[in-house]
Amino acid sequence: MIESFWSRMQVELLDRQPWRTRVELANAIFEYLEIFHNRQRRHSALGMLTPVEFETRHQTETVA
Repeated sequence: MIESFWSRMQVELLDRQPWRTRVELANAIFEYLEIFHNRQRRHSALGMLTPVEFETRHQTETVA
């Protein structure tokens, strides 16, 4: 599973442009993980929902 993740990050982020500094690259990786991957990207393991959508539905079902 982690190999699939690294491959996806390589295609979606790392190969898109040259990085001038390590800090620039580190910031881009942080944004990719925290903003896109963890909040916006749809995950097949979650029924093609984003993590935020999945959590919202799970909390709604738990309360109801």
